[in-house]
Amino acid sequence: MTLPGIFSPDKLNRDDPAPAYRRLQTLVSEAIASGELKPGAALPSERELAVQLGISRVTVRKAIVGLVEDGLIVQRHGSGNYVAGGPERLVQSLSQLYSFTEDMKSRGREAGTRWLSRERAQANADEAGLLGIAEGEMVIRLRRLRLADGEPIAVEWSLTPASVLADPQDVGASLYETFRARGYKPARAVQHFTAINVDAETAKLLQIPVGSAALDIHRITRLEDGRIVESSRSIFRGDAYDFVAELGIGA
Repeated sequence: MTLPGIFSPDKLNRDDPAPAYRRLQTLVSEAIASGELKPGAALPSERELAVQLGISRVTVRKAIVGLVEDGLIVQRHGSGNYVAGGPERLVQSLSQLYSFTEDMKSRGREAGTRWLSRERAQANADEAGLLGIAEGEMVIRLRRLRLADGEPIAVEWSLTPASVLADPQDVGASLYETFRARGYKPARAVQHFTAINVDAETAKLLQIPVGSAALDIHRITRLEDGRIVESSRSIFRGDAYDFVAELGIGA
């Protein structure tokens, strides 16, 4: 993980007679006050801070404890340390099929997309199996970072048959809106959820520490006639998104 410039060794004032943990607390609190560290920003891990600043992990931990007690930092189990006042957690019902864009609009939030890649290619064996098509048929591969009010929320991979969507450049803010504009209405989906810890690449995109908890969601979406219109995988930040299911009592 690339550490913010405020954590460069020269920023920890060695001439200050105060203990190192106090100096680190001052460094962080001043960065928060100046806006260098914004609400919701993830702090580097204790190990990374210790190595970067040339101090012990015990010293870093003592500084973090004090910052938490002062209300400047919040600790999220399995995720890491964050500047207090981060983005509101998002809650999505599992009883209805929404696109990310539609979900954000319904909350009055601004959905954003940062494209990572989009291409038209021949389906390999795994992709053909996911979509229920023949190997070698053309498919559209999309990879994007999903944002809520500018905050990274999820990394998403989407795969769809080229018979439904011929040109990946045609996709705008919402893939589902693009489907509907072409006469294809997603009707139902099956989702599988897995708890994971993010790797370095995903952590960098989501602006969270490596190893943070996240939800890995695989979804197969079908049309009314049963055809698969999309196979997707989304990795949602565990500290920013909740999924809720309403259950009834079985007979």
